[in-house]
Amino acid sequence: MSAAPPLPRWADLFLLPVLNLLAAFFVCGLIVLAIGENPITALGVMLKGAFIFPGSLGYTLYYTTNFIFTGLAVAVAFHAMMFNIGGEGQAYVGGLGAGLVSLWLAQSMPSLIVLPLAVFGAALFGAAWGIVPGYLQAKRGSHIVITTIMFNFIAASLMVWLLAGPLIEPGQMSPQTPKFAAAGQLPSMQSMLGAVGIESANSPLNLSFLIALAALFGFWVLIWRTRLGYQIRTVGQNPEAARYAGINVPRVVIITLAISGALAGLMATNEILGVQHRVVLNFTAGYGFTGIAVALMGRNHPIGIFLASLLFGALYQGGAELDFEFQSITREMVLLIQGMIILFSGALAYMFNPPVARLLARLAARREAANV
Repeated sequence: MSAAPPLPRWADLFLLPVLNLLAAFFVCGLIVLAIGENPITALGVMLKGAFIFPGSLGYTLYYTTNFIFTGLAVAVAFHAMMFNIGGEGQAYVGGLGAGLVSLWLAQSMPSLIVLPLAVFGAALFGAAWGIVPGYLQAKRGSHIVITTIMFNFIAASLMVWLLAGPLIEPGQMSPQTPKFAAAGQLPSMQSMLGAVGIESANSPLNLSFLIALAALFGFWVLIWRTRLGYQIRTVGQNPEAARYAGINVPRVVIITLAISGALAGLMATNEILGVQHRVVLNFTAGYGFTGIAVALMGRNHPIGIFLASLLFGALYQGGAELDFEFQSITREMVLLIQGMIILFSGALAYMFNPPVARLLARLAARREAANV
């Protein structure tokens, strides 16, 4: 069989992800049908639970915010052809940075000072947790996958020790810090909209959603409009050519992992500063790993990452409604649906590439023949 022609960029960025998503939903629909439920009805319930019911959109965007940060963290490293799967640990340590700032300063300083410092603390601690694997990759040749995996475990152990010991709230047994003062809490979107006369349902959506949108724009500027972004993409395409062109490859690797860790650390602004208002154990809840699927499905582009994050946010929120409405569709079934989407957008991401490429090439040839 002849090799498939190259796929147009628009098809790679938009058509393939849509086909993968439809294939995942088709397989999930067969599974739902096999257990005796109507897949169309189940899909309707999930969409209503994610976007229509009061407060549901706020919950969906709240989950979306987490996925934007972790998806961007993975995407930055991908552009340098590094597989950073340490977003979970970097977000965890980022929560420590945000928490320390809020615990120490919120009692005595106004929110206009505390909150920017807390957001910066989250990014700084996440970046610090990404620099070490970056240094080991750049200077010692350690494999980035192995080091970032190990740093996830180290971060988890560190946080258990801190939250069960030095930082634990006095007088109680739960592994968590004391609650931040009001100056260390991000305002909710409900209160912000209420301040301008717009009523909205109660939800955990908060100011960090706007920070996430700013991060998407900053990611686009960094990768495609700056010298550093050009160096990151060049190192990813061909490290030897980049070195020959005068690019300091080890420096770019370290900086890229620092930026990746900072973006993952910013996830803590949503969970720690915006919702929990304290550092709690396991607040990352697997968002760092799901960010890998978000980046893959979004093709490492900010628009794609936003849409993929919105999809997974809708699955999280709408899946909870499925679990509530259907006795036979349990939380495990919802996890299966999420897993199918990850499978088709990750391991099977290019399954439809050859037939789609041949079809598009055939259509282009027919158009050319018709114009002759």
